[in-house]
Amino acid sequence: MSAQTMKQITNRLRPSSPRLRRGLQGGLALGAVLFTGACETERLVRVVDPDIISPELVQTAAAADFLRVGVIGRMQTNLTSASTEGMLVYSGMLTDEYESGDTFIERNQMDQRTVQIENANLLGGYRGIHRIRVGAQQALRALLQFDAAGPGWKKAEMLMVEAYALNLIGEHFCNGVPISTTVDGLEQPGGPVPTTELWTRALAKYDSALVFLGTATGADNDRVRNIVRVERGRTLMNLNRPADAATSVAAVPTNFVWNLENNATAGLNNVHWNFNQNVRRYLIGNSEGGEGLNFFAANDPRLPTCLGGDAACRAAGVTNTVAFNNAPGLRVQLKYPVREASIGLVTGIQARMIEAEAQLRAGNSAASLATLNAARTTVTGLAPLADAGSADARVDQLFRERAFWNWGLGTRLGDLRRLVRQYNRPATSVFPSGAYITPGLTYGTDVNFPIPQAERNNPEFGENGSCIDRNA
Repeated sequence: MSAQTMKQITNRLRPSSPRLRRGLQGGLALGAVLFTGACETERLVRVVDPDIISPELVQTAAAADFLRVGVIGRMQTNLTSASTEGMLVYSGMLTDEYESGDTFIERNQMDQRTVQIENANLLGGYRGIHRIRVGAQQALRALLQFDAAGPGWKKAEMLMVEAYALNLIGEHFCNGVPISTTVDGLEQPGGPVPTTELWTRALAKYDSALVFLGTATGADNDRVRNIVRVERGRTLMNLNRPADAATSVAAVPTNFVWNLENNATAGLNNVHWNFNQNVRRYLIGNSEGGEGLNFFAANDPRLPTCLGGDAACRAAGVTNTVAFNNAPGLRVQLKYPVREASIGLVTGIQARMIEAEAQLRAGNSAASLATLNAARTTVTGLAPLADAGSADARVDQLFRERAFWNWGLGTRLGDLRRLVRQYNRPATSVFPSGAYITPGLTYGTDVNFPIPQAERNNPEFGENGSCIDRNA
């Protein structure tokens, strides 16, 4: 692939609208029109859409592979690096992983569980996950057309990414998110899709990924296969199929980790380091609203913490004692102590947690406890757990283990929603509730995120479009 073609493709990888706006027929970019002094309104309304890569730019196996690599990069920059907070951080704010140390209303809405459809931060996170999803579709089509005989794991990887995005949308947003796509470079606006259907679609794509992988071995094949197995299990848990989920993850090694790496030189700072240690807009949750877990005070080696200005924080370079809003008591996580820290997004430990839950659901509490304790032996300083003593207490224990293993990985919101949906817990018993930190305010009732207002530009959603429901 020529350098010029690569440059053209790169220039078109830009932030998308939720509905992948029209405008693919040509015309000059707005900046170029203004630069030349032109005042032709026809050109202003026929802007080339920067979200969609024109098919004529991808005509070789090398170009198709460039798209694939770009999708993984986009996944990183939208989820785990500091270019934007993204849904992994926002879900932590809506739950109990993070509390707001900010003055911006958009972040405080999330923390208070009163998110409005006009919330600009939410729109960015929503766009980001859709960009990942549509990018994976484009890359897969290109690989199938121009590298059909190439490695199956590359096609499987793109199916995995698309399925991951669909599952994440289902876990984080309300029922009925519109799912648009592109065909031959042209947008195809999509209507609302029920959450269960999103998970069913994700499951089918994971199954297709396994077909592409077949029995091939090697580092890339094994990596993608393990990711698919874990995330397929996660999706099956959302579909309330615990036994099938346990089967899906059984062969994943406990020590497996899929790291998304960060690089300060490239401007890819770890998102948790940046928004907690660096700019101090998020604080580690600590029994938030009375119902949240004591992430900060637990002294758990899976989530080391410090208080801004104390010896441990100073050793990590955190000398501030106040949050961005000048409130004292800067609660800091040290799981990711430096800007370059990579994030293990998918792990073998997650596979073991799925197995432990399936065992508990099957009535085998002894096996479930043994699975939890086997996982704990992988971290120095974690003593074995004792039997919690009752059915409800065992569920609490299991989800606490999940919470500390998976802190900051975007799984907590899905877990809390499953506690409501599958374990019949009242939302007020698992989400932060009651009096909010700001005097005179209370927590709202959100158990998911709404569909941003900008999606109403989608003709299949409508100018008055809204969620089918806001249930867990």
